[in-house]
Amino acid sequence: MHKRSFHLRDIILLALIGIIFGVIYYAASFVYNGLTLLLTPIGYGPMANDITMGIWCMAGPLAGFMFRLPGSSFLGEFLGAAVEMFLGDQWGASNLISGAVQGVATELGFTVTLYKLYNWLTVLTVSLSTTLITFGWDWFRNGYSHFAGHMLIVMFVVRFLSIFFFSGVLNKLIINMLNRAHVIKE
Repeated sequence: MHKRSFHLRDIILLALIGIIFGVIYYAASFVYNGLTLLLTPIGYGPMANDITMGIWCMAGPLAGFMFRLPGSSFLGEFLGAAVEMFLGDQWGASNLISGAVQGVATELGFTVTLYKLYNWLTVLTVSLSTTLITFGWDWFRNGYSHFAGHMLIVMFVVRFLSIFFFSGVLNKLIINMLNRAHVIKE
């Protein structure tokens, strides 16, 4: 049976997801910076963003799979971005815009399945919608339009694989473990 609205327990869990992933997102910025330094001499510095994008999009899908309510994916992602901002990361308040874009992107993946399927097809739809929308956002925000066609293809594929692994497969495995432990109801 599906819940029709958020309960106090859900709000507390969403806040915890936001806090935990905000810390993870903050730590991921160090990974991003290290990858940028390593990849820049060979001309692939901008790809650090695509490699790490899946980490930065984890809270939304996890919340979506956990709560199975419209809006939960957006809230999880946005709260994670807000916590990352409050921790003082390098992007500051622009995190809120990125969190909103990523939240809408993950929410769209659940919308495609009408919030009724929570299986590997949903992992795929969330991964695809998140890849497409965040890539489009970076097209404008980070000037991806200036890259050569072959570089764009590689960056897009790398981003999809990152999102599919971190935000999709890893989150699905976490949800499966939580279901087996009876922490959440399937």
